[in-house]
Amino acid sequence: MVEVQLWSGLRALVDGKSSVQVEAKTVGEVLTGLVKAYPALQGPIDAGVSVAVDGRIIASALNEPVHPDSEVVLMQRLKGG
Repeated sequence: MVEVQLWSGLRALVDGKSSVQVEAKTVGEVLTGLVKAYPALQGPIDAGVSVAVDGRIIASALNEPVHPDSEVVLMQRLKGG
């Protein structure tokens, strides 16, 4: 299981939790697992999120590995300009 930290705007969609656990080996599986466990997350995830794994922002590599001891944080998509 991978523990995923959630930004405050998502907590209402996961019963007020600041983190949840999902079974996953990649970033893509983390996102799929989150939606499966908490269907209300589908909209925000579809709108775009950023995922940080061990301090690195994963832009679009859904096959990026995650491990049970990885620090995984789901954040609002970071936009630059």
